[in-house]
Amino acid sequence: MKGLPRHEHYKDSGVSWIEEIPFSWRTERAKWLFQRMERPIRPEDGVVTAFRNGQVTLRKNRREEGFTNALQEHGYQGIRKGDLVIHAMDAFAGAIGVSDSDGKSTPVYSACIPRDKYYVNNYYYAYLLRYMSQSGFIQALAKGIRERSTDFRFNDFANLWLPIPSREEQDKIVSFLDQKTAEIDEAIDKKQRLIELLKEQKAILIDQAVTKGLNPNVPVRGSGIEWMGEIPLHWEAKRLSYLAHLLQTGPFGSQLHQEEYIEDGIPVINPSQLFDGRIKPDRKVTVTEKTSIRLARHKLASGDVVFARRGEMGRCGLTAPEQAGWLCGTGSILFRPNKKFVYPQFAVIALGCNFIKANLEYVSVGSTMDNLNTSILSKISIPIPPLGEQQKIIDHIRVINEDFDFLINRELKIIEMLYKMKQVVTSQAVTGKIKV
Repeated sequence: MKGLPRHEHYKDSGVSWIEEIPFSWRTERAKWLFQRMERPIRPEDGVVTAFRNGQVTLRKNRREEGFTNALQEHGYQGIRKGDLVIHAMDAFAGAIGVSDSDGKSTPVYSACIPRDKYYVNNYYYAYLLRYMSQSGFIQALAKGIRERSTDFRFNDFANLWLPIPSREEQDKIVSFLDQKTAEIDEAIDKKQRLIELLKEQKAILIDQAVTKGLNPNVPVRGSGIEWMGEIPLHWEAKRLSYLAHLLQTGPFGSQLHQEEYIEDGIPVINPSQLFDGRIKPDRKVTVTEKTSIRLARHKLASGDVVFARRGEMGRCGLTAPEQAGWLCGTGSILFRPNKKFVYPQFAVIALGCNFIKANLEYVSVGSTMDNLNTSILSKISIPIPPLGEQQKIIDHIRVINEDFDFLINRELKIIEMLYKMKQVVTSQAVTGKIKV
């Protein structure tokens, strides 16, 4: 923002969230700037969606899956290219923008076009409204009107006081923000790609340590397992059925119902709570002591590995000492390692490696992978070094994790700073705090 001038004179806008505006600017209620269109749909119209990043486009231009499709299109309306589109239920999260396509949408969308009294650049007001959503103003406004609701309907929008720069200034602000936000988005994309590369490199180093050891010159032999290839001569490849004291699924759905969950009770661990070899409980997915006693056979002990039955294969977490007594959930498998053969820390590292996915594919030919079971998991083989070497590998991987996590977290902080910069640039420009 350095080097950008301010306007010479400012005045009180009379609008609390805007405060001062340039002296030449005006304010007006949105209803005198925009009108809502309710057009009939046409046979050729595709479905238009407003995304949280501000893009408003035909659904087919982004993706087809993950949407709820209406069996009957009651109340659908026509959207036209250039409309300012507001998603009433998702506006608080930024689902506001200018449509790049003709199409149709559900009645939850407001399709707005300028009235004739003032010159209105829809892209300027899209930037303004997205700033209002990112600052929390829209969410606070909606909740103030309707308790426990984040709806931002056209009537809410229509009654807002909005700034009106001159025609020339609106166009300049849009041009300035298009350029600056594109530059920031490009910088964010580069940082995100770097993070992905760091994660890939980290995974490669961990896989290599777990399957080949720390000595690159050690004699090797065939493991006898197709996906594993060669392993150090003095290592073994063992199935989990051989390495387990206990291997069992969590309770059946009939044993633990959704209505039994409470807040701040005894945690129940499902796949969504497994992150990078650790368990992070959800305070809303817990049960009472009475339910815990009934499901005692599913209680976790320190050193147990919780393995995801669904979703991302290889997702697992190690039970820490303070987490003993928690419950293995319906969507998980409990693996209790035999410490005579494998340390729990080594087991969770091995089971979380990328190569485990290849192993799962190898042992699951003809099986349904949507719902992993103990029969499949018991056939998984992992390389087993002597216990002393396992500890050295654990220590080595701890250093790898610390080094790469430091680099990744540094990039994440830069990304966070870039997002804040984008918000500041937008807010300063659309409210006239800088002159562009």
